[in-house]
Amino acid sequence: MFAKIKQQLFGLPQFFLPHHFLSRLVRIPTHSRHVAWKNFFIKRFVNLYGVNMAEAEIDDFSNFRSFNEFFTRSLKRVARPIDRGAHSLVSPADGTVSQLGNIAKDQILQAKGKNYSLTNLLGGNADRAVPFLGGGFATIYLAPKDYHRLHMPVDGKLKEMIHVPGRLFSVNQATTCVVENLFGRNERVVSIFETPTGPMALVLVGAMFVASIETVWQGIITPPTRLVPQTWTYDNQHTIELKKGEEMGRFNMGSTIVVVFGKNQVEWLSSIQPGQTIRIGESIGHWGHG
Repeated sequence: MFAKIKQQLFGLPQFFLPHHFLSRLVRIPTHSRHVAWKNFFIKRFVNLYGVNMAEAEIDDFSNFRSFNEFFTRSLKRVARPIDRGAHSLVSPADGTVSQLGNIAKDQILQAKGKNYSLTNLLGGNADRAVPFLGGGFATIYLAPKDYHRLHMPVDGKLKEMIHVPGRLFSVNQATTCVVENLFGRNERVVSIFETPTGPMALVLVGAMFVASIETVWQGIITPPTRLVPQTWTYDNQHTIELKKGEEMGRFNMGSTIVVVFGKNQVEWLSSIQPGQTIRIGESIGHWGHG
């Protein structure tokens, strides 16, 4: 009872906040190159969250030009070994599994007692959603302390990308339990890939104070935000192929990634459960005959 009241006290006031304005304000100090400011900010963050700088390619925080550059830091290759099983699916992010399982026709589980529309998540185009109806999904939440680059769960060839404008509610557990259709409300970038096991969608969901979302092939997608969705298509003249474990994008502050596959394409490992912490490169499932 008290937990539910606490969630509502945190989540409901967000409906009245100017999400994009606040996120633009946060962008100013996080991108500042004032040496004393950025060093103070980074040092406090490292100490507060126990960030392991030994994993980073740049292990001296004073060498970052801004807090955001530190926040989206690259890691040493050996820090995140990639499971090389021929049919394995690996985690695309460091974070916590929010939910995973099967899609009930067009409905994806957001939190206990709350579902949201797959079609809406992918930008509102019913034809785009058809290959994923009844498929599998995994939702991974990235806390501020986590590594914020995103990597491929499996080999893929990019077919389409959609920027979907929206709000910027927080995406932590308290908000997912309170805000209906959260991942269908928030601004997001949807990337559709063709993979050895069929179509895969990687949905990068924006959130409160997320200054931008970017991909390795397009750069910064947002900001600025747009009034209507924008779609990019990729054909044989614009081929973008990424291997399992390769970087595909990043968040400039914490957020959520939703991974979606078609029906009977993948099977999640029974050991992976909601609330579990996972890291990039770890096996979370398999495709084919695994």
